[in-house]
Formats: sequence, structure tokens, C-alpha cells
Amino acid sequence: MTLFQIVALYIALNMLLAPLLMYRVGKIRLGEKISLGDGGNDLMLSRIRAHGNFTENAPLALLGLIGLAMLGAHPIALHIFGAAFFIGRVLHAMGMAGAFSQGRLVGTLLTLITFIGQALYILILIFTFSAA
Repeated sequence: MTLFQIVALYIALNMLLAPLLMYRVGKIRLGEKISLGDGGNDLMLSRIRAHGNFTENAPLALLGLIGLAMLGAHPIALHIFGAAFFIGRVLHAMGMAGAFSQGRLVGTLLTLITFIGQALYILILIFTFSAA
């Protein structure tokens, strides 16, 4: 796989996760007849936040992957960062739904590690890049 094919793989996986999280919100919204907001429903609130948290974090993580690919990062690093972020978002959503009690914490930590790792690796590549 090329670097950009690796990035595209993780973009596609996250693009599949987004509608799943949207569906989970819509299912409660329809079932409980909540047209706007959370209607005071704790399950609705947790699903809204799981989806919202994903949409708040995914763009930055995926931009990090694109930046790394542009700078010629090692393919394994792209897989590590891409998989860590995706798995973290799945675990976070499971934790918000109560399916895995530690999921929210583990998902948040994986996301933070991804952001910090990507940022440091980008900086390393920028400042150690030698123009030939």
C-alpha cells in the first residue's frame, strides 16, 4: 500500500463509523419522539455526545495522517496512528453506551496518544527533513 492508500483506508473506516453513530442517535430520537436536543433522556444525551465527540476529533486525527503521508512517514506509523484513533473512537462510543465500562477512558487515551504522537512525529519529520 502507498502512504496515501493507508490514509484512505483509515478515512474510509471513520466514514463508516460516522453514520453508525448517527444511526444510534436517530434510533433513540425516533423511538422516544425527541425532535430536538436530548429531551432529558440520558441515553439520548450519551449517544449525542458519542457522535459529537467523534465529529470533534476525527478531522484533526485524519488531517494528522494526511500530513504524515505528505512528509513521507513510515507506513507502520500511519497504521499505528490510524488504527489507534479508530479503535479509540469505537471504544469511546461503546463506553458512552455502557457496553464497555472502561471504553470511554481507553478511547479518550487512545485519541490523546494519537494526537500527541502525530504532532511529535510531524515535527520530527519537518525539522529533520533534508532537501536533496
